[in-house]
Amino acid sequence: MQHPETTTPTGTPAATATATPASDNAGGATGQWFTSRTSRQWWFDSGARALDFAYTGAMGNNPEWERLRTPADLATWLEGRFEACDGTVTDRDLTDARGLREAIATIATALSVNGQPDPKQIDIINLFAATPDVPPRLAGGSLQAGRTRVRTGQALATMAREAVFLFGEEQHERIRECAADDCALVFYDESRSNNRRWCSMQRCGNRAKVRSHRARTAAR
Repeated sequence: MQHPETTTPTGTPAATATATPASDNAGGATGQWFTSRTSRQWWFDSGARALDFAYTGAMGNNPEWERLRTPADLATWLEGRFEACDGTVTDRDLTDARGLREAIATIATALSVNGQPDPKQIDIINLFAATPDVPPRLAGGSLQAGRTRVRTGQALATMAREAVFLFGEEQHERIRECAADDCALVFYDESRSNNRRWCSMQRCGNRAKVRSHRARTAAR
């Protein structure tokens, strides 16, 4: 969960995800603010809510990157990603969430470098995906169907089903690692042209352009 201001021995880029206001992502919008070791903030859009979830702590090996330390932390994050969350999160919910998060992170990392997903992690995602998720709802009706508040288990199931879609045969090639040599951030390329290369054009993309310009200038 770090960016290439510096790089850890394991090759994980160095930056920290910071809290994103609930209003910025409510309703399923993706992306979050990252802060580099030089205290610069920049926006990283992973392209998928499930991957944003992975970047709350499971995409690296530094305990300081952990954002879901308490049930309240998980409740706050879910409220920022799902409309009308009920805010009730137990210790068991937190344990379940971390397990799902680890499975998503592990498979996404493997697929980003054309690796093979761990079958045990696939099983975890499938188990969560088999539970009731947040049902779709058509606005404008006069009757209330089902609960009006989203439970934690439903939110986790929804992200698991999204992961099933992302990691499936038709989409998994869109799970990529940033093309920068010193960045290991993983994203889902949701562009129509399917040609996203960088974690962020404002970060690694811009750096690549600067390097290319300097190389052309030096060659003249």
